[in-house]
Amino acid sequence: MLIKNYDVVVIGGGMSGVCAAISSARNGAKTVLVQNRPVLGGNASSEIRVSINGAGRHDGFKNAMESGVILELLLRNKKVNPQYSFCVMDSVSWEMVTKEENLDLFLNTHVVNCTVDNNFIKKVEAIQTSTNKVFEFTGKMFIDTTGDANLAYLSGADYSIGREGKDVYGESLAPEKSDGNTMGSTILFQAKHTGKKVDYIRPAFAYELTEKLLGARKIHEVENGYWWVEVGGDDLKTIEDAEDIRDELLKYVYGAFDYVKNSGKFPEAWDLVLDWVAPIPGKRESRRILGDYVLNQNDCYEGRRFEDAVAYGGWTMDNHSIGGIRPAGSIEQKDEEGTIWHPLKDIYTIPYRSLYSRNILNLFVGGRAISASHMAISSTRVIATCSVIGQAIGTAAALAVNKGLTKTRDVNNYITELQQILIKDDAYLPGIKKFDTKELIMNKNAKLTASTYVKGGEPWNINGDYSRRVDNRQYAWISNEMAREGEWLEAEFDETVNVKHILLRFDPNFSRLLTPSIVLSHQKLMVEGMPYELVKDYQLKFLLRGEVVYTLDVENNYLRVNQHIFEVPIECSKVRLIVKSSYGDPHARVFEMSLYE
Repeated sequence: MLIKNYDVVVIGGGMSGVCAAISSARNGAKTVLVQNRPVLGGNASSEIRVSINGAGRHDGFKNAMESGVILELLLRNKKVNPQYSFCVMDSVSWEMVTKEENLDLFLNTHVVNCTVDNNFIKKVEAIQTSTNKVFEFTGKMFIDTTGDANLAYLSGADYSIGREGKDVYGESLAPEKSDGNTMGSTILFQAKHTGKKVDYIRPAFAYELTEKLLGARKIHEVENGYWWVEVGGDDLKTIEDAEDIRDELLKYVYGAFDYVKNSGKFPEAWDLVLDWVAPIPGKRESRRILGDYVLNQNDCYEGRRFEDAVAYGGWTMDNHSIGGIRPAGSIEQKDEEGTIWHPLKDIYTIPYRSLYSRNILNLFVGGRAISASHMAISSTRVIATCSVIGQAIGTAAALAVNKGLTKTRDVNNYITELQQILIKDDAYLPGIKKFDTKELIMNKNAKLTASTYVKGGEPWNINGDYSRRVDNRQYAWISNEMAREGEWLEAEFDETVNVKHILLRFDPNFSRLLTPSIVLSHQKLMVEGMPYELVKDYQLKFLLRGEVVYTLDVENNYLRVNQHIFEVPIECSKVRLIVKSSYGDPHARVFEMSLYE
């Protein structure tokens, strides 16, 4: 057995685990990410191919797209992956994880056991299926982002499964009585046009789908399918019966493609061939760990702002039919499309108290297994929301290690510090304002001027309470239409300062999709290249007594957050940012220019 010692052990390499591991490592904890599949990404990987959606979904809340680590990943992917390939995004995720200092990655490595002492996890045992090596991972803090809460289950953490009745949390959309039913699992497929007539013979194992069986379920595009090819959550349990569910789903997937090809209702499918079928189902719901607080329908619907908010969501409560497409399920309810969409009043926040186990004292839980009711999880389970939850718990785990805390619960005593670390790391926490006592421009009352600006986009808007648009407030400098030589933003100090570190935040357009998708209509909602508003080329000038003492040029930027750290602090009295070009927008747009000694 190979023994590996870490500060933070993250089990589960979906997007929540990726964001947790990167955030933990970046905040100083020696971290390991253990994933039992050959690729990272979970439901967003090339194995399953679900879009990374959240509060800023294609018809969701304005300016609500998630930032932080997941936005960085999506922008990196957008730069190299204009073809929306999930396989390419696998590589982008892998590159981000493997290049991160302080972070180790183990793929194809499945945790089979854990040792618990006095309600603390001490170590986990895992087998790497590709090498037959057996590993023991020890840690101070453990993070479960397996989706099924596998580590939490092995450790004896308290959990729930199924639907709570109305009497449990006072949820109007809950069933009258509690039961063990969950949402089911789905296998997606992709087809492609060949330009020549191709016949399709339904395999002997596939079901014959009919218009009556489909009911209100819609064939939205012939080239890909279909979230409503869903099975399980009733007598087929999404964990215990996962293999049987997979087999059933394959029968429905091939039957669905047969319906597209041979029902006569889709003449555009004349040249279509089946190109890819997911090898494993994507799950929506299984175990949910019980924390110190259980997020519920009322919190989500009302857009609740918690004092200990560390993440947020905004996906409509998306409550899928129990049993999915199987005739024994809700298919006979012809007014249903496989799910009922329950709109929200506003985006809501997710409290820190819902992101750790109430009885396993050093265990964080992320992804779709957080402490939430069945109704709440119908919103929080989507991947972008799980990603910002991952960033929150990874950062919290590192904070606990750095402060010598042994219990996840003890981080509640440092919740304001955790929130401000998250905000500095580009997380958005609705209702939680930024304050930074070390930033020079705001704390030394530097004078902010600009070459030009539009009304509402004045230079003194930068470095405000938020570093993004919120409602109708810009919190940004926005220039007039850019001159050929560019537009500039300048901070002038009354005294000499020594700048060691500069942090810039640009505009990726928080209302437009960036995520890969197999859905062609969603692809059409995206820009072909990088977001138009994003700064592409810029220059930094540092001036002392009117003379330029240092110049830095950056070309072909593709990230929202840019940080420059200098080996020797730059003595200066003015710092000028010159935006030379964007990716198409005629205005220079900057949310933040923070300077640090």
